[in-house]
Amino acid sequence: MQIPFTKRTLANGLDVIVHEDRHAPIVAVNVWYHVGSKNERPGRTGFAHLFEHLMFEGSAHQPRGYFEPLQEVGAALNGSTSADRTNYWEVVPRGALRLALWMEADRMGWLLPAVTETRFNTQRDVVLNERRQNYENRPYGLAQFIIAAALVPPDHPYHWPTIGDPADIERASLDDVRAFFRTYYHPANASLTVAGDVHADDVLGEIEACFGDIPPGPAAGRVAAPRPHAEPLRLVHEDRVELARLYLSWPSPPLFAAGDAELDLVGELLANGRSSRLYRRLIHDRRIATELAAHQGSRELAGAFQIVATAAAGHALEEILDAIVEETARFADEGPTAAEVARGRVRVETAFAHRLETLGGFGGRADQLNAYNVYRGDPDGFAGDLGRYIEADTRALADACRRWIATPPIVALSVVPAGRADLALPGSRPASEGVR
Repeated sequence: MQIPFTKRTLANGLDVIVHEDRHAPIVAVNVWYHVGSKNERPGRTGFAHLFEHLMFEGSAHQPRGYFEPLQEVGAALNGSTSADRTNYWEVVPRGALRLALWMEADRMGWLLPAVTETRFNTQRDVVLNERRQNYENRPYGLAQFIIAAALVPPDHPYHWPTIGDPADIERASLDDVRAFFRTYYHPANASLTVAGDVHADDVLGEIEACFGDIPPGPAAGRVAAPRPHAEPLRLVHEDRVELARLYLSWPSPPLFAAGDAELDLVGELLANGRSSRLYRRLIHDRRIATELAAHQGSRELAGAFQIVATAAAGHALEEILDAIVEETARFADEGPTAAEVARGRVRVETAFAHRLETLGGFGGRADQLNAYNVYRGDPDGFAGDLGRYIEADTRALADACRRWIATPPIVALSVVPAGRADLALPGSRPASEGVR
């Protein structure tokens, strides 16, 4: 799990990481900006995701967009936005590395001249349509939005979805988004990784030539995270679905904090896979559920642990809740068996190894080096990260379960077929009335 790299920081603050791998004549270029929806504020949401779109449309010296020129030389490319960061990547043939670096530098330093009113309005419409298609018109699509808004107070940076509120996006002005770009999309708030068939000294020179003259930009302020809500809340949302689904959510530790890795393993052993405890009980033995998952949502400022179960026809969500509460309490009291812990570790090690097989793209080595550098200040995080899981034993997993989730969930959301609010957990109130 040791990935060799060279790290330099340019005079303008840009962190540069180079990983040499000459097994194939390709190079991965990966840029992380330490900005996501958590850096927005109420009434001004969706900006980070909007820039994910705008930054593919062109820059001052590359006005025709980013997909066509790179795909013409055989590149794959994409980007994504989360609550905590924005990421752009390309995987290019070795001979196209300079093109990829130059284009990344141009949109870092010279994007705004290309962000016209027409281009801004077009991409705003694209984002609004994406929200309708991927969330509003998708079964169960609004559930996570409802949960996030109920789990933390309105001034918490994880209260709103990364894609933003439609009203905020519609009233955003070109001046608003330009100011957002100047604050966050600059070398001092970015990390660049180049991985593949390169020599570190050569590529560092290329990067200096492309990025060195870009001004560093202002220091990004620290984002505060108020405490999540502590009082349990039951909500119901009617949707165009066939089966009722239950979402149980608890506040949990942030990324890399104590308990974060342990809860990853708790979720794995409780509800993921045919050998998990809740799968055997809810789906295999009693057949009261059709789908099941658990997840420790690790984010930079705070986490959220979630268990999701879809009720089988003819079975009540309360029946599922009772079984989950009972099984979670048993796990917290007795802890997992040695065989369960070993199985969880194997799955984690397999996932780590799988990520390291890929040079670029989402989750590959270049992406991981940037992640550790942005979140921990050091790209050399693979072994330490894996060690958190290897060192977690039966007692640690039981303690994490008891501390964080062996209590009533802070948010229990029932998503039910339209007109069937009676299928929700007793005491649920409509999410449409406001979550808190």
